[in-house]
Amino acid sequence: MLVTLTEVVESKNNYSSVAEVKRSFTLKEVTVNPNHVVCLREDISMVRRLTEGKLPEGIDARQRFTKVYLDRGQAGIDLVVVGAPSQVQGKLGIGLPKEVLKG
Repeated sequence: MLVTLTEVVESKNNYSSVAEVKRSFTLKEVTVNPNHVVCLREDISMVRRLTEGKLPEGIDARQRFTKVYLDRGQAGIDLVVVGAPSQVQGKLGIGLPKEVLKG
């Protein structure tokens, strides 16, 4: 079963006349296979960026973010998604008790 989450994606860097890098972020949907999730960890740096106003407008100031680590064989990929680790874990259905079907 695949699960859709909201990912925080860094946009291309914009350079000003003094060659100062300005980072900007956007939100996009990402679909994840929960069977490939290796680790969930809260991402405090995104909370800091939110308070600094670097994330898209409309995100609640109380919002938390989770870094999701995915297995890709020899390499991995990590995504930053909107939601606390416990919320993301629940949405992915990881760690929930399995129900045996009787039939």
